[in-house]
Amino acid sequence: MGKKVAVIGAGASGLVAIKSCLEEGLEPTCFERTEDIGGLWRFDENPDAGRASIYKSVIINTSKEMMCYSDFPIPDDYPNFMHNSKILRYFKLYAEHFHLIQYIRFKTSVCTVKKQPDFAKSGQWEVITEKDGKQESAIFDAVLVCSGHHVEAHIPLQTFPGDLIIIHSQDCCTINILYVCV
Repeated sequence: MGKKVAVIGAGASGLVAIKSCLEEGLEPTCFERTEDIGGLWRFDENPDAGRASIYKSVIINTSKEMMCYSDFPIPDDYPNFMHNSKILRYFKLYAEHFHLIQYIRFKTSVCTVKKQPDFAKSGQWEVITEKDGKQESAIFDAVLVCSGHHVEAHIPLQTFPGDLIIIHSQDCCTINILYVCV
């Protein structure tokens, strides 16, 4: 194997990052803080803090031909606009087909990523992870951050005048009354 690459997150982008690394002769290690792949597309009624999750009834608004990986078509028997459970199943089929699971360290959180003191020369990064309360440090030649963009809410409160209750769409499935959902 070649240079070592840390991949943070085993969702839609993380899986492709692992596969791309392997195709380029690189040595990927993916850190996934949950117990399974899928990221946003793995529905959870009560997601952990800092973890994005779609709501139970989500059906994707992109056709399967447009959202599939170019080297792994979505099965013909899947509907054109899929329920989130089918999307997650597709990701699992992809990971199985390309033997990606062996490169993923589940239930492992990335605590910090920082440049090595000799970064200008080596280009290397120190990645500190935590699993079961134990921290571990490793050096990588590259880091691919594939943690998604749906975790942290961006709610520009100044654009909503008045006395409103504003929540992130991730929380919409857990409330009884919805005033504004951004």
